[in-house]
Amino acid sequence: MIKFNLFVLPFSLGLIYIVYSIIMHYYRWIKALPALDKVKLSTGIRTPSKVFASLKEIFLEGLIHRKLWKRNPLLGYMHMSFALGWFLLIVMGNLESRVYHGAHFNAPYYPIFLKFFIHDRLVLFFEIFTVPAFFRFMMDFLLLFVLSGLVLALVKRKQSNWFGMKQTTRHSLFDRVILTCLWLIFPMRLLAESYTAGYFHGGGGFLTQNLGNLLIAVTPGPAELIAYFFWWSYSLVLGLFFIMMPYSRYMHIPSELLLIVFRHCGIQPKKWGSAFSDLEVYSCSRCGVCIDACQLNFAAGINNIQAVYLIRGQRDQYIPENIALTCMLCGRCQEVCPVGIKVDSLRLIKRREIGSGQVSDFSYIASSHPGFADVVYFAGCMSHLTPSITIAMEGLFTAAGVNYLFLDRDGSICCGRPLMLAGKDKQANELMEFNKTLIRQTRARLLVTSCPICYKIFREEYNLPIRIQHHSQYLLDLVRNGKIPLQSQHRKVVYHDPCDLGRGGNIYSAPRELLGKISDLLPSEKECANALCCGGSLGLMNTSVQSKDEVTRNALHSLLEHEPDFLVTACPLCKKTFAKHSGTEVKDIAEMVYDAIP
Repeated sequence: MIKFNLFVLPFSLGLIYIVYSIIMHYYRWIKALPALDKVKLSTGIRTPSKVFASLKEIFLEGLIHRKLWKRNPLLGYMHMSFALGWFLLIVMGNLESRVYHGAHFNAPYYPIFLKFFIHDRLVLFFEIFTVPAFFRFMMDFLLLFVLSGLVLALVKRKQSNWFGMKQTTRHSLFDRVILTCLWLIFPMRLLAESYTAGYFHGGGGFLTQNLGNLLIAVTPGPAELIAYFFWWSYSLVLGLFFIMMPYSRYMHIPSELLLIVFRHCGIQPKKWGSAFSDLEVYSCSRCGVCIDACQLNFAAGINNIQAVYLIRGQRDQYIPENIALTCMLCGRCQEVCPVGIKVDSLRLIKRREIGSGQVSDFSYIASSHPGFADVVYFAGCMSHLTPSITIAMEGLFTAAGVNYLFLDRDGSICCGRPLMLAGKDKQANELMEFNKTLIRQTRARLLVTSCPICYKIFREEYNLPIRIQHHSQYLLDLVRNGKIPLQSQHRKVVYHDPCDLGRGGNIYSAPRELLGKISDLLPSEKECANALCCGGSLGLMNTSVQSKDEVTRNALHSLLEHEPDFLVTACPLCKKTFAKHSGTEVKDIAEMVYDAIP
């Protein structure tokens, strides 16, 4: 016999709405995939290894929150207690309802409100190992687990530094309303089950039964009506939470599951935005971890443009231009994002909208045949503004006896990346096509560039049929092959990882190995994936010079802590930016290698 009470209606209506909403979102995202991605998805969900990998990540990141645990155990536990605790409450509640009802299928509300419909007598000491007693204990234990996370969430609003966060996300009014509903769900359940257990003298576990007995003893008024009030309250906050969920940050819960599946099936974000990008926007939990990682926040005091606010604006379909344009696109927020959202790509999509319709003229670029060579060297615009780098590179090419061609010797060609950072992809593509033609005409087998920005664009956008290396990689190969003899100068140096070379190109070891052969390399507080941006980013479109200088000085303070003889980087823009403010001499890695030739 199906048991029913009117108070289950708010929950039931909310559940129907959220299930419908999730299905429609999933349908929209999958339908919008390109044909090739649909094939990848279809193949992936039929491949056991990819299914297992997806489920493993869903468990580790969606329920355990492994990345947040690594960042701060208290933060990880807080998120895990909500996610894993609620999930286990649902699973255990369904098992418990089957034991009591004796049926495999129950109304969806039945496991949620089981303690309203079932009232056991008190469990005696010798009965504690029975099946009903086991479920009572487990359900109370899991409820306590979730409530412990709620307590931590309340503490975090006042003491975020305990959780490894200096700043947390600023909530809108709607965020506060749904957050309040979420925080009320489990206290309402605790009070409803406790009052019911106390009134019927049984049915509760170690938590709800003892609390219920206490509440009945100290609360005046009809206990049955008070219990019924809390059952209604529990159902209402659950129903409201479900109805508001598709329009809130908590839509990340179902969205992240599909995002993980997409990734393991080989679906990647597209250059111009796509269903994948929209899914990434919905998968952001607005945890606020990206705020502390942003140098514009902790160095320049700009705290309203971070990734979390960009994505919130994207969800609300309104992104002020300053949020889209005020960003160094250094990738630090992407590095710490527990969901792995490609925020830089989302920001570039918005910049394309702003920059669309603007016209450029590149007819001034000459198109004569460049000649032939084994290696083509592309210095890049910024290397021409720091000519000591190109002088060192030409000296090294000559010392190694390399047949090379200096493609942009006249300094009249750009790789196109700055235009892309400004959202002007059409103009960038015109330059890229011109460069492709020149590079192919050289018949070179290898392209070497001194600029990480150029390296990134050549590797990701050009689709060239030749090998592409940054000069730190290429020089290390020459040294390993005995083409360049080196003599260590035993000078103390600290190495700065440029954003596009490190986080953008995953090149960390080659520069360090090269410097280790010619100098005494000192450690830095923030290096490799955690390295700081120099502040001279071409992606920073509308920020004052003072703010940029603050970012630079903050990075220098960290890099020069151990008082090195030289600050070494592998990016001409970083060298130029640091040199304006550094009391320590700044050199490019190519200059260091050239100076080390005996």
